[in-house]
Amino acid sequence: MINIKHYSLIAASALLLASCSSKDDKAADTEKEKVETVSVMKLQKHDIMRILTFSGVLQPYQKVAVAPALQGRITNLYVEVGDRVSQGQMLAKMDETQYLSTKLNYENTKTDFNRIKILNDSNNIAKQTFDQAKSGLEVLETSLKNLEQNTYLRAPFAGVVSARNYEPGELFAGQAIYEIVQINTLKALVEVPETYFPQVKQGMKLNIATDTYKGETFPATIEVVYPTIDEKSHTFSIKLKIPNAAQKLRPGMYVSTTLEMGEEKTLTAPYNAVQKLQGSDERYVFLNDNGRAKRVVVKLGQRFDDNVEILADEITEGKQLVIQGVAKLHDGTPITIK
Repeated sequence: MINIKHYSLIAASALLLASCSSKDDKAADTEKEKVETVSVMKLQKHDIMRILTFSGVLQPYQKVAVAPALQGRITNLYVEVGDRVSQGQMLAKMDETQYLSTKLNYENTKTDFNRIKILNDSNNIAKQTFDQAKSGLEVLETSLKNLEQNTYLRAPFAGVVSARNYEPGELFAGQAIYEIVQINTLKALVEVPETYFPQVKQGMKLNIATDTYKGETFPATIEVVYPTIDEKSHTFSIKLKIPNAAQKLRPGMYVSTTLEMGEEKTLTAPYNAVQKLQGSDERYVFLNDNGRAKRVVVKLGQRFDDNVEILADEITEGKQLVIQGVAKLHDGTPITIK
């Protein structure tokens, strides 16, 4: 026989559980579809001065390894690391034995040639004999000049000694004896997006800055615009020439520079409307898409105080950008505009 009282208790409990479950489901649905109140702005293009920012590392305008073309013992070294040298200044002297021997041979041969020349001028010698003597003297002269250059090593330009790799008396073994760098003029190579290739011209003036001298800028000129575009980075190189008479700047310094490219129209947004994906460099914004938030990944361009240029195919003039209440949104969240 069924206990009516017990059955009623079971039925009541089932109804209570069903009711709780229904309320939980409704609460979840309500939470899932919660409408967020946001503020929006209509995207419009604005005139801006397009300023490109680049960075690079300063390099010596010229750098040369000073070494003889022939092996030999180093007799004398005349300068140390850090010394300033002038163009043509003697830096090192190699063993002179071969040079002095060739010089003596050249002088004797030149004396003989002068006698032959007198005979040739008076038509008292065969033309072939004169030509052979002249050719022999020219070969010796070339050999002597080559030996002189490789015995007495001189600075090819005014600069600073940046390295010395030997001591007097050592045998030259292939590594450069000195390295000379030119620092009264410097250079820097920077990469420019290919979009601006038609606008960047040789001779354009700009300024560079470095954290070493905060608040100070240094003039520079675009000396070379390289003619090819890198197929991977879609950039081209420009070479900057930087006068450095005071020698405050030094090779190896990290520098930045800006280049004005004229006025353009572009879309900007408040910087705080742009979100950053945690643990990534990805940036995104939300658009109003028929009452729902639409997440759009963007690239950031130039910044203007509290505004920033935003770039994406879906970011077009006239669309509504969410500028307040952004942090509460996910892709597809229902929104109402206050």
